[in-house]
Amino acid sequence: MILVTGGAGFIGSNFVLDWLGAGLEPVLNLDKLTYAGNLENLQSLKGNENHTFVRGDIGDVELVSALLLKNKIRAVVNFAAESHVDRSIRGPGDFIQTNVMGTFNLLECCRKYWETLSPKSKEDFRFLHVSTDEVFGSLGRAEPAFTEVHRYEPNSPYSASKAASDHLVRAWLHTYGLPVLTTNCSNNYGPYHFPEKLIPLVIHNALKGKPLPIYGDGQQIRDWLYVSDHCAAIRRVLDRGQIGETYNIGGCNEKANLEVVDTICNLLDAHKPKAGGKSYKEQITFVTDRPGHDRRYAMDASKIERELGWRPTETFESGMAKTVQWYLNNTQWTENVASGAYLEWVEQQYVGNA
Repeated sequence: MILVTGGAGFIGSNFVLDWLGAGLEPVLNLDKLTYAGNLENLQSLKGNENHTFVRGDIGDVELVSALLLKNKIRAVVNFAAESHVDRSIRGPGDFIQTNVMGTFNLLECCRKYWETLSPKSKEDFRFLHVSTDEVFGSLGRAEPAFTEVHRYEPNSPYSASKAASDHLVRAWLHTYGLPVLTTNCSNNYGPYHFPEKLIPLVIHNALKGKPLPIYGDGQQIRDWLYVSDHCAAIRRVLDRGQIGETYNIGGCNEKANLEVVDTICNLLDAHKPKAGGKSYKEQITFVTDRPGHDRRYAMDASKIERELGWRPTETFESGMAKTVQWYLNNTQWTENVASGAYLEWVEQQYVGNA
């Protein structure tokens, strides 16, 4: 059995669905169910004996230790994190607590558990830490993309907390021998994305007739990665990655935020046209830029392709078409999140124990 932390969030839930859909080993899913954790993402797994959900915090040492031991966990995939830059600017404390202290506690629990294993089980065990391109800071327009050896230069409380967690993971390998792997991924998009992030926010606001807010001049560039491609990359790293190595995961799709919003509007114009033939682009509104907003991220993912044979299968165009269609087909999911009803659903439906 593998332990997936943060497995009710956007990327984590997609990973769990993808993993079990591939017929792989059972998943123990640990999530605190903060605002971005949503059990509705996992509704299709209800009654699936290969999925066990436990509501809990990676900072709860007793709980994590018991779960590792009781379930004979052979790998941990750590998605658990606070991840929204704007929220980190308004309240950095939660980011330090979850991303730094939480990762520390998880590493310590895993180290103590790993040390009790038989030689063969110790050799097979893996701790895979999922991180972000934002730890590397901001690139100029003409600079080469981030590689795995790029210097860390985080510019927000969020990226600084993730950088700290990456360093802890590295230290637990070199100090204690814990068999760790780290992945740094670019901006993900796809189903079950919490609608405070750019793509789902724009889709939701467009359909509601609300402004489509774009920071500054909208020319901030990100490398966009369809979430199922990210899940496939993590599976590949967990299966074939070399202990102690870091792997960049990118979509090879650098796009300015304004271009992303234009693409969404074009897709909505085609599939959900407004009355009167007007374009959703008329709802675009430029707002004051975020403090310290990084200008460009770009990932050089040649190492994972060269060494592990992974590359993304979705283009930006194909991935965006799938994403917009998913949100058009699942408006109730978005409504539940936007209204907060999903939180009530969690309290009514949550059943789980260690």
